[in-house]
Amino acid sequence: MMYYAGMDVSLEETSICIVDETGRIVRETRAASEPQALIAALEDIGLPMERIGLEACSLTAWLHDGLRGAGLAAICIETRQANAAMTTMPNKTDRNDARALAQIMRTGWFQQVHVKSRQCRLWRSLLVARRTVMNEMRSIENVVRAILREGGIKLGTPSRADFAGKARQIANSDPLVMALVEPLLAVLATMLEQFAQLTKQVLDVAKGEMTCRRLMSVPGVGPITALAFRATIDRPDRFRRSRDVGAHLGLTPSRYQSGETDIQGRISRCGDEIARTALYEAAHSLLVRSKKWSSLRAWGTSIAERRGMARARVAVARKLAVILHRMWCDGSEFRFGKQADLAAA
Repeated sequence: MMYYAGMDVSLEETSICIVDETGRIVRETRAASEPQALIAALEDIGLPMERIGLEACSLTAWLHDGLRGAGLAAICIETRQANAAMTTMPNKTDRNDARALAQIMRTGWFQQVHVKSRQCRLWRSLLVARRTVMNEMRSIENVVRAILREGGIKLGTPSRADFAGKARQIANSDPLVMALVEPLLAVLATMLEQFAQLTKQVLDVAKGEMTCRRLMSVPGVGPITALAFRATIDRPDRFRRSRDVGAHLGLTPSRYQSGETDIQGRISRCGDEIARTALYEAAHSLLVRSKKWSSLRAWGTSIAERRGMARARVAVARKLAVILHRMWCDGSEFRFGKQADLAAA
């Protein structure tokens, strides 16, 4: 007989439910949310597990790697699908959630989520750390501007490197304002230093990674975009078609169709936000800052003339996702195209 396990993972404890192939609950238990504790709990049960389901969460990748390393058939399942099954339970408890996950494993009605390699997860954490520091610096700068405006002092638009010096210079005339601004500027100086360190780490990784160097041959794609794409996709062979990457990153329109109603909405914004934002910024750079002609830039410019720059940026970002994936799969370089060929087309 085949047995299936569902694990509802919390920060400290994990609820475990085992069902057989008929759906009958065989065993329920709890264990610490640690790979070795979960492995020991399953070994104590002593039943051969066909599938072990975990809902995607912050601890899932770590637990999944540990269970897989022990030879167990651990599967990470899509959160929205798991939630749809869990809402059928009248009471929301960890025990009931584990039961629902076990039944999902038994029926096979689930979409398996790709668990990225530890290296890609660390790269993404690096990008998250850098973005977090950047956003906090922007918040502190806005607070400093607001304090100065209370005293009728307008700071203007200095560069980030010159911000603290300019703020001190114009706030020196008011000791009360200076007493408020100085601690914030000291924090900002420390954050600016650490931001430079994080940026250097990103540049070093992108420079040392062959795939990132190849992706950076595309106009508009810099180290941040290349590393974000590399860390998000992880393995290019998990996409059968390159055009599926755009949908995976939430760059395709959402759709609602029922009967005579058929509505095509804005982009779905599913998938990794960091990679999607990086591609959008790369598209803007390609359309606005890049001076070298390419068929991709000409295509995006024509969309901007007809539909506006906002739609053009999204369209080019989606096209960039397809091109970067195909370059990664083929090991090829970016082809700029020929103006004569485009005119003939």
